[in-house]
Parts: sequence; structure tokens; C-alpha cells
Amino acid sequence: MADYPVTPLTPALTEQEIIRRQKLQSLLDEGRNPYEITRFDVTHHSREIIDRFDGLEGQTVSLAGRMTSRRVMGKASFAHLLDSQGDIQIYVTRDDLGTDEYAAFKKYDLGDIVGVTGTAFRTKTGEISIHVQALTLLCKSLKVLPEKFHGLQDTDLRYRQRYVDCIVNPEVRDTFRKRSAIISAVREFLDSRGYLEVDTPVLHTLEIGASARPFRTHHNALDLDMFLRIETELYLKRLIVGGFERVYEIGRIFRNEGMDATHNPEFTSVETYQAYADYKEIMELVEQLYEFVALKALGTTDVTYQGQTIHLKAPWKRITMADAVKEACGEDWTAWESDEAARAVCEARNVHVEKTAKKGDCLAALFDEYVEATLVQPTFIMDYPVEISPLAKRKPEDSTLTERFEFFITGHEMGNAFSELNDPIDQRRRFEEQVAARAAQGIHAEVDEDFVSALEYGMPPTGGLGFGLDRLVMLLTDSPTIRDVLLFPTMKPLDK
Repeated sequence: MADYPVTPLTPALTEQEIIRRQKLQSLLDEGRNPYEITRFDVTHHSREIIDRFDGLEGQTVSLAGRMTSRRVMGKASFAHLLDSQGDIQIYVTRDDLGTDEYAAFKKYDLGDIVGVTGTAFRTKTGEISIHVQALTLLCKSLKVLPEKFHGLQDTDLRYRQRYVDCIVNPEVRDTFRKRSAIISAVREFLDSRGYLEVDTPVLHTLEIGASARPFRTHHNALDLDMFLRIETELYLKRLIVGGFERVYEIGRIFRNEGMDATHNPEFTSVETYQAYADYKEIMELVEQLYEFVALKALGTTDVTYQGQTIHLKAPWKRITMADAVKEACGEDWTAWESDEAARAVCEARNVHVEKTAKKGDCLAALFDEYVEATLVQPTFIMDYPVEISPLAKRKPEDSTLTERFEFFITGHEMGNAFSELNDPIDQRRRFEEQVAARAAQGIHAEVDEDFVSALEYGMPPTGGLGFGLDRLVMLLTDSPTIRDVLLFPTMKPLDK
């Protein structure tokens, strides 16, 4: 039997890790390699046994899990097994297993994965347990779990070793179960309203003129630089052109930008497009979707987030960006006679804008400074300036503004929507302005000619919505940072 030696490339081992490898070697020498076991017949899980105990008492059950505690009392022992549903106590005796098997069990380590078969019973203290008749070591753990009562507390280590985090912190597993339920609820809501779920390309051949920076890669066979997508919007709108009236995609997005409590370089977005709808109809869709998902995931529309109660039930507050800024700091953007005057207002208030900033850029900067953080309860901010809305349709009554809204909860932007621009001439002009602005910053970008061509075939009036799924999960799981709702957030390597 081959052994498992420590090689020159093996990281430094602790004393406990050395002991565990020695135990493994003893098993190998005895011809009992736990890694050779391919399956175990699991008939029940811990929560199922506890919830259905009245019907299972005295019945034979088989379950498997990780041993997280053990109390050896001579000829009998108690231990706890952790499986996907929770944990349950097992009762193991020498008389049931036999002398050799019981002795082997006493050498198991916390963290080892075992399979047990036995009868469900209740101890004298009232704890539902399994009286073990047969026990199998299914996998040897060579690492030591964090101490039971303190768990894995180092947040950096928790994110790097999410597998350990999930073992020792049950609330983490609960968060990701809720995440899955939230995604399912979003799908159920959209599917029930006639939306078709689609998949669009992750690899793009163009670095388009949007504000987000893409990740670059290279296709060897084509000898072509490609870019990971920063949005799903343009392909989804191509499908509206193609005759699909309602489409959506739940997909991974990649943006080569900084990281903070609400940003990760890769994240999950939900984008929906509905033909013959405008941004006001999409506002109603957002209200209904958030209500539906909250009820499905939590059973209530009153959500506690970081000590605050957030009321998700419709109707939500609606206010224009210009009115919100005027209420917050008294600045009236309609009184600005020029871009220079707008920049002067920002300078007087120590709000940074670029030297080439236009009136719309300045209004958005004041909004960011004075308004965004105050929007705790769900609020729609409407009618964004055209300068910062390159894909939104202009308002018929004021061509400097667009039929666009963003919605905010807990002081953070949660999503973005608008009546989609379907004028191919105006769209080309805005793309070209974007490309020129990027070039002035030394950044390459291109006009998406194929998308403009699609618009030239004709796209019906359309309402579009995009929102960050991770931020919705943060809200509904009371998670303060996006890293808490991503199983494997982006982390800088320890040796960098």
C-alpha cells in the first residue's frame, strides 16, 4: 500500500497535522484506506430525523457527516455529526461495534467524515440521537478545525477558506441557502410574467465605450484580444429587435475596478427587457419583484438591515434627481446657464468634477455628495441627465433629461432602469461621444457597430432593468459586505 509522505513541497505542518498523517499511515498499513471508499447509502439527514422523530423513533437510519465533537466515557461515547442540514448526536458503544472497531473509532479526529447506521432514540436528557450499530470512516481530515466555540473569526481567512467557514459557522451556510432561494424567487417571478431566460456571450470582441473598465484576455486560435463582459444589455436588446418581447438574464459580470463593501470585480446581475413598456412600468415591476422575493425568502416585506427596518411594500417614494438635489442642498440645476456655471457650483461646495464636466455631470456629483447616503427607505430617483445616460431615451418634454431611474435602499444604489433608446442615429452620436471622452482620458473604446445596425432594423419602445443580485442578497440576509454573500470573493493572493 502506497503511503502519504511529506514532500519538499508540503507546507510546514503543525504538531497536530503530523499526528493526523501518522494516523492515516496506520490506517493504510492496516489496509483501511478511507480515500478508497466510493459511496455510502444515506437514508436520512439530521434535521429530517429531528423533525420526524415521532415516526422514526426506533427505526434504522443511515446518515453521514463530519464529526465535530466527541466525549469518550470508557466503553461508550457520544459524538456529534454535522451534515448538510445541521447536526445530530450519535451514541457509540464497544458492545455494539466490537472491541476493534470501537478502538478504531476512539482514534478518529474531529473533522473526520463518517457514515453511521443505527436507530433513532431520545436520551435521558431528551436529546434526539442515533444509537450506532455500524460506523465507517469515509474520509480522514488532515487539518484541525477551528475551536468549536469561537469558530473561524478572522474575516480575511473566512473569505479565503470559505469551506472551513461553512463547516464551523452555520449562519454562513444559511446565508447561501437564502441566496439560492432568492435566485429561485427572482426566476419564478419573471417566468410567471412571461419573461424568457436567455444566455448571452461572456466574451466580447469589442471594448465598448461604457464607463466600466473590462478585463482583457486573448483568444489564441483567432489571435484576437477579447474582453469579459461588463454588462448583458446590448445583447439582450438585440433579442428584443429579433422579436422576443420579454427576456432576462441572470449572469456573471466582470468589471476591472476597485473593491469595497458593495463592489467585487465579478458579481451577478439580473437584466430584464420588456417591449412596449416605459420606465414607469418598470418601476412597478421593481416594486412587485422585491415584494415577491422578500415574501418568498423571508415571509415578510419588513426587512431588518443593520439595525434598521426597511419597508419593501409598495408604493416606494419617487422623486427626480434635480428635486432631490434641490431639497438636499438648495442647488437648482435649472438655474445653471452653462456648464461653466455648473462647475463653479461644484467647486464652491468642494465637490470634485472633471474640468470638462457638463451640467448633467455636475448634478450627478451633487447627488452623490448630498443625497445618496440619505436614501434609506426604498426610493426611485428619476429623470437623469442625458450626459450620464447614454442608452436611455430622452424625455419628450425636456431633451436634456432621460426617462431613467435608479432605485436606492439603505443608502446604496440597488438597480438602474430606463426607457431604452431606440433611435439609431442618436445612439451612434452618444456612442461616439463616449468614445471621444474615453480617448481624452487615454482609454481605448469602440462604437458597437453591430448594435447600431440592430437598432437600424428597428427596436420597439422598450423598458429595461438591471440590478445587482448580490446587493439584493445582502439586504435580505442582513449582510454588511458583498463578500459575505459571495461564496468565493476575489482576494489578493497572500504572497502578493
